[in-house]
Formats: sequence, structure tokens, C-alpha cells
Amino acid sequence: MDAEAQAGFRGFVESRSSALLKTAVLLSGGDRHAAEDLLQNALIKAAGRWQRIDEPEAYVRQILYRQQISRWRLKWRRREVSVAELPEPGGEPDASAAAELRLLMRGALARLTPRQRTVLVLRYFEDLPEADVARVLGCSVGTVRSTTHRSLARLRALAPELRALDPGAATARPAPSRDFSPMEVR
Repeated sequence: MDAEAQAGFRGFVESRSSALLKTAVLLSGGDRHAAEDLLQNALIKAAGRWQRIDEPEAYVRQILYRQQISRWRLKWRRREVSVAELPEPGGEPDASAAAELRLLMRGALARLTPRQRTVLVLRYFEDLPEADVARVLGCSVGTVRSTTHRSLARLRALAPELRALDPGAATARPAPSRDFSPMEVR
């Protein structure tokens, strides 16, 4: 890599590494060390092809997703459990509530399968449409839909406290049931 390309790569890493690390943390279920490894490997791969990359951030994100998929496919799975980090002390009183929410969400995401977690990250954190998620993961749109549905159901079961934060849950009311007598049904 020549000096100009090396400077461009360093600038990219300095400016975008924090956003890419957030995605990697979500993909790895909140395990910051695994996320750092995931991002470092993606950046190493991108550095080797740096001069031929048109959209570097999209390229690195694609590498992150594919590496995470490769981790699912390993027959040997790690048996480690992620431990939540204590939040940094903040000056605002709301900081503790926000930290609790992050810890709750991180814990619930960590208990999902890697595939479920990745689908939710791509759909809701990265805000990709189902077709793009299917393309990234190499599966059908129907698989993305069913995995999303099952993942959200499991997330709600693992962390029912999150239901109170769902804006649709507070306004959505079940339709009133009405008993009909046989005379009313014609």
C-alpha cells in the first residue's frame, strides 16, 4: 500500500471505527472483546484490498456480517457468558435509567442465538430492508421474516420490561370480545 492509500485507510479507521465497533458489539452479543476482534479482523481484510474498495464502510460492514455468520457455523461454540459492564458515572439523573435499559437490552440480546441477534441488528440497528438482510445473510426473504418474528418473540420473553418501552404496546388494545347468542348469528 502506498503512502497516500495508507493515509486514507488511517483516516477511515480514525473516523469510522467507533460506529463500526458499535455494530460489532451488537453482532457479538455485547461482548466487547469479541467485537474488537471481529472489527480488527475486518479492518485487516479491508486493508489488503484498500485501493480497490469503492465504498469502504459498506465493505467493512459486509465483512463484519460475514465473519459473524462464519462464527455461527463453527461446530465448536464458546461456552462463555458475557458479563455486563458497570455504567460510567454520569452527571444526569436519567443516566442510570438509560444505563439500565442498555444493560437490559444487552443481556437480552446476548441470550439470543447469534443468527437471531444478527438479523435484529441488521433489521433494526442498521435499518436494512428484509431483501438486503436476506442478501447479506445469503438466505431467503421468508427466512429473514420468520427469524425476525421468532427473534422478537424471544426477546420479549427474555426481557418483558422492554414491552413498556414499545410505543405500539401502549396504544394497541385488544378488540373487545362480544358474545353472540345463536339468535344474532344468521
